[in-house]
Amino acid sequence: MIGKLDPDTLGRVLKHTGASNPDLLTGAAYGEDAAAIDLGDGDTLVVSSDPISLAADRAGTLGVYVACNDVAASGADPEFLTNVVFLPDDDEATLATLTDQLDAAADDLGVTIVGGHTEYVSALDRPLLSLTAFGRTDRYVPTGGAEPGDQLVVTKGAAIEGTGILATDFAADARAAGIEQATLDRAADFLDEISVRPESRLLCSAATAMHDPTEGGLLTGCVELAAASGVDLVVARESIPIRPETMELCAAMGVDPLRIFGSGALLATLPPDAVERALDSLAEADIEATVIGEVQESSGDSAAGGSLVVDGNRITDAPTDQLYPLWEDDA
Repeated sequence: MIGKLDPDTLGRVLKHTGASNPDLLTGAAYGEDAAAIDLGDGDTLVVSSDPISLAADRAGTLGVYVACNDVAASGADPEFLTNVVFLPDDDEATLATLTDQLDAAADDLGVTIVGGHTEYVSALDRPLLSLTAFGRTDRYVPTGGAEPGDQLVVTKGAAIEGTGILATDFAADARAAGIEQATLDRAADFLDEISVRPESRLLCSAATAMHDPTEGGLLTGCVELAAASGVDLVVARESIPIRPETMELCAAMGVDPLRIFGSGALLATLPPDAVERALDSLAEADIEATVIGEVQESSGDSAAGGSLVVDGNRITDAPTDQLYPLWEDDA
């Protein structure tokens, strides 16, 4: 079994969080990817950790962007990172590639790697990374802030990260399925678009909630946002932007573009009177954005407190990412 813990199991884990602290504004919770800590004088420290356990080709790059995305999606500018790297063996080339990727991605975001840990673990068959990002903000935006009546906006499109992974980690399989190299090259470049910091900066002043979808794709991201906010998200599938390269690769590899890694997109809920201005500001920054649904009162049909409704079909459990079986078959 690979993938995230189910909400019930995670709930049991999250009951064990040590001592309480009055400065903790938002702590461990299903759907909330970052902690918020009151620093006083109106400032909030946002902290988030994320692993890269399966993607191999651009693991260092993805590790930095994915960890920093949770901080950015909370309205903060990522400033610092700690980095833990486990390597399967004493492979200088792999270590050099990873550290070069980590350095370049952190430099691109203006983030400083301030520490961490590196060691060899013979039980592994591929590198394992875990990064923790830190940033400050004077307007913290939770995942759980969506209000009935808000509009749901997504930037870029579905499966930005998943498309890039298919084009790199599974390039040989994709070519065997008939995908042309030019398509693979364009799709691999999607990994350069994983950061959501540019759009989060533009949206955080008006957004009631923001969330970056990761494992399980856009559908899981929506389920998590709905559960954290205690609302229903009502979405029309045809309104969700999916790039041609994503459609082609997903069809060839037999996966649903809404159910594979979704980093690179940002989900945001906005009051109706803020939507037009937000879309205009994103367009001016050359960031694609689309209204894909609306927030409604929870029907109460989900134990999590909220759910996703796509074309009339209610989804209460987060879908399993459809890239996982491909990695298992490749093992």
